[in-house]
Amino acid sequence: MDDSSEIDLQGAPAPATSKTFRDFGIAEPICAALEAEGITTAFPIQALTLPVALDGHDLIGQARTGTGKTLAFGIPILEHLDTTRREKASPRSLIVVPTRELAIQVADDLRLAGRRLDASVVTVYGGRAYEPQIDALAAVDIVVGTPGRLLDLARQGHLKLGRVATLVLDEADKMLDLGFLPDVERILQLTPATRQTMLFSATMPGEIVTLARRHLSRPMHIRAEEHDEPQHVPSTAQHVFRAHQLDKVEVLARILQAEGRGLTIVFCRTRRSCDQVATTLTTKGFAAAAVHGDLGQSQRERAMRAFRAGKVDVLVATDVAARGLDVDDVTHVVNYECPEDEKAYLHRIGRTGRAGRDGVAVTFVDWADLSRWKMINDVLKLDFADPLETYSTSEHLFAALNIPAGAKGVLPRDQRGRAGLEAESLEDIGETGKKRSRPSSGGGRGRDRRPSAAGVRTRNHGGDSDGREAGRRTQGSRRRTRAGQPASRQRGAGQPGRKGGQPSASE
Repeated sequence: MDDSSEIDLQGAPAPATSKTFRDFGIAEPICAALEAEGITTAFPIQALTLPVALDGHDLIGQARTGTGKTLAFGIPILEHLDTTRREKASPRSLIVVPTRELAIQVADDLRLAGRRLDASVVTVYGGRAYEPQIDALAAVDIVVGTPGRLLDLARQGHLKLGRVATLVLDEADKMLDLGFLPDVERILQLTPATRQTMLFSATMPGEIVTLARRHLSRPMHIRAEEHDEPQHVPSTAQHVFRAHQLDKVEVLARILQAEGRGLTIVFCRTRRSCDQVATTLTTKGFAAAAVHGDLGQSQRERAMRAFRAGKVDVLVATDVAARGLDVDDVTHVVNYECPEDEKAYLHRIGRTGRAGRDGVAVTFVDWADLSRWKMINDVLKLDFADPLETYSTSEHLFAALNIPAGAKGVLPRDQRGRAGLEAESLEDIGETGKKRSRPSSGGGRGRDRRPSAAGVRTRNHGGDSDGREAGRRTQGSRRRTRAGQPASRQRGAGQPGRKGGQPSASE
């Protein structure tokens, strides 16, 4: 599409924060729904974006995480919504996001703002059964989804994109990082060329610029900050400590007892580390839950519901699992393991200090991570080139994070008021695909696996192709075979290396 008249508003001064949504002429039902939730004034990205989006122009919105981008595109979508023109499986607006968690969050925000408009918002993403999502598309205004599931439904004819009037690509840079851009290109090709397109991204790498030039028409480039503003959220206090691997969990236990601490996210590099840290914290009395890729979608959603509801106040997560995680009340973020690069660091600490609130970000740097951390420190121009050596008993740790002097490695029983993960029910969402981490259920098997009689594991040695013969054996009747023949028959043939009926060393 033609981008010859692209208008760049980078560096434009942020509008006064006292400007309300009513000042933009937003419909009364939307304003009333937002005001019922205490949302009245517009953030800078919203104030700059709304006039452009409401006029139907294509735009590129660039702002840091946690600055209110969802309402920046959500309000114009709802403003132009016509619920009387619904057609089966044919949404008028499509929002493409990189992760399941972000899809859920964006859809929730849209439902909140559009609750008085009778707006039908459907969320589609992988990990859930197709049937409920297909049924929900029967009467839909807005679809929020991840690229893979959107393409699957479109190819099967369950989702028709020929009537899409507004398309949003949210967190486009993260979709690039996760390798979703080819799928995004295919989705764009299925939508009308006359659509309004809004692209939102925290950064603008070359691939995103190319995507915008190819698919946006004369877009306005809107940026809510000045060029020289720091990439991290200024309201977040950052602390970096050089911690010993064997003492990290003890340091973490003290930090979790800091005065004023609320919901906290602890970032680990691997799924195994997430499980280990969450389990250890639970044994120490903290209400903790893990979120990572080895968990089934129902388990991940259960942990997120418990976290948002406050039943769990410590979420231990990997980078990918926490993408799009938008919880305004997170007060602390702890990088239990050093991030891979500056992008991962900004993503992690961006989970706190959201929506103008204060936040605290703590990073543990092991001795082996010093060179990586120095690179992150230099790129972001931070002041932590040589992190202070810190242990769970270090006085400067207690002073810097406002930890009570008597705090130990175990949460006192009188402070254990959270209900915990077990208080949140596990929803049956008809998951698809393989779930590698399952809660213990007394040794039960999934429906897709057919155990043999008496639960004995059986093998197929080439005789019966579907294993039915083996399935008829009862416990204690397994017979040794060799090369597909019963061992007794082979012994009769005079096999060498056998003595007294005992198996040879090769068996």
